[in-house]
This record gives sequence, C-alpha cells and structure tokens, in this order.
Amino acid sequence: MATKKSLLVRLLAYPLVQIVLGMVLTFAAVPLTMIIASRLVDKSYRILWPQLLAAVLVWFGYRFHVRRIEKRQPTELAMPGMARELGCGLLLGAGLVLLTFAVLAVLGVYQFSGVNALNVLLLLPLAELLLVGMAEEMMFRGVVFGVTERALGSKAAIVISALVFSLAHLPNAGFSLLAIAGLVTYGVLQAALYLQTRRLWVCIGTHVGWNYCVGQVFSSIVSGHADTGGLLRGELAGNPMLTGGAFGVEASLVTVLLLGAAAAYVLRLAFAGAPRTARC
Repeated sequence: MATKKSLLVRLLAYPLVQIVLGMVLTFAAVPLTMIIASRLVDKSYRILWPQLLAAVLVWFGYRFHVRRIEKRQPTELAMPGMARELGCGLLLGAGLVLLTFAVLAVLGVYQFSGVNALNVLLLLPLAELLLVGMAEEMMFRGVVFGVTERALGSKAAIVISALVFSLAHLPNAGFSLLAIAGLVTYGVLQAALYLQTRRLWVCIGTHVGWNYCVGQVFSSIVSGHADTGGLLRGELAGNPMLTGGAFGVEASLVTVLLLGAAAAYVLRLAFAGAPRTARC
C-alpha cells in the first residue's frame, strides 16, 4: 500500500518553493557573514577574508540546496575544467566591456584622459566581485533558471531568469527602462552560456570580468554603484541613452545592442545542439 507523502515533501516538490529556498540557502551567508564580521572585527582587519569566506559559504549553501532539495548532483560546479571555464568567462566579460567602451569612444561619449599608476589595490575588489559573481550566478542561473527549466522548459527559463535578475537590481541608483533592457539582455546572455555549457564557472567568470573591467579598469559606474578610481581615467558624457546615465554603461543602448548580439549568437549555438563545452 502506497504511503501518503508528508506535507513538507509535497511542498518541496513545487518549483516556486524550490526557487525561494534555493535563493535563501545560497544568499543567506552573505549578509550573515558581513554582519558578524562587522560586529566582531575592526574595519581595518576586514579586508578580503569576509568576502572570500562568504563566497565559500555561498558555494556550500548552493550545493546543499541542489543535493537536499533538488535531489541531484551539482555537476554544474564540478571542479574538473573549472580554471579553464573561469578563464574563458573572464576573457569574454573583459572583451565585451572593451568593445562597449571602444564603441562609446567612437561615438564621442567616452573621453579617455590617461592611465593611473598600477597599484595592488586594484586587485582588492576581486574578492567582493567573486562573491557577487558566485552568489548571483548560483541564484539566477543555477536556481531560478535550473528549476524553471525543469518545470517549464528552456525558453521560459531564459525569459523568467533574465527578468528576475533585472528586477533584483531595482533598488540600485539610476534604474531606468534602458537599465532593465541592459540587465535583461545580460541575463539572457548568461542563461544562454549556462544552457550551452551546463556549467556555472563560465557564467561566474563572465560576471566577474564584466564588473571588474567596468569598475576597476574603466573607472566607471557598475549597475548604479558609485564609480571608483581604476586603471584608466576617462569620462562618460553626453546623451544618457548612450552613457547609461546614473546607472552606468549597463543602461546604455550600445550595451543592450552588443550584449543582445552576443546572446543571440550563444543561443543559436545552444539550440542548435553545439558541443556543450566552454572554449576560449
């Protein structure tokens, strides 16, 4: 005689419940680590390690969700090939940023004015950016895209995960319709990369490469966050539709078009059944 499943088991079978639990389990370590570190350790000693610790806990939280809630193995985070895939993602993210600013310079809205001295401090933001890249990719591609794809199919998962990703940035300064378009397009590209490779490392690398190059190479605003002094000195000035305004280049029409072209190319490969490997 078949036994009736418990209420908890039946609840965990719902995709929406899995998504909410997955996002909580993946992201909860971030604010908890930062709050505890800020209360126990002086600010001068809170360099790098809180972000790196939180990144490790995010990794464990995501793996716990996949194993215990989704009842599968987290093959998308398997270690073999990780370095190559991260490297490919970093190159892709950096290349897209370089192309974006090159087009903006040709259009006359980015004026390059010089190069700052190389400094080890330019590397410090990598810890935070790695944390952001891991947390967001595991939540929006690993959890939202993954669960939605199994429930509704790949096309619905691409649309829904990209929309959720863009709306998660709603509190950021300068949020606009073009910012939504830029983030949705970026979300589609990341979902396409995940669909193509079935790996999160390349998505994490692209995320880190994009954010680092925008902020620490071109000294520009990243998704509405204040710009910091980076390697290059330059200024975005002119039509906000091209510069992105207060939100930064993610809200630029140039970014939307370039990311859209990249996303369309990767989607074509993914749906054509091209080999699912990350190649540089």
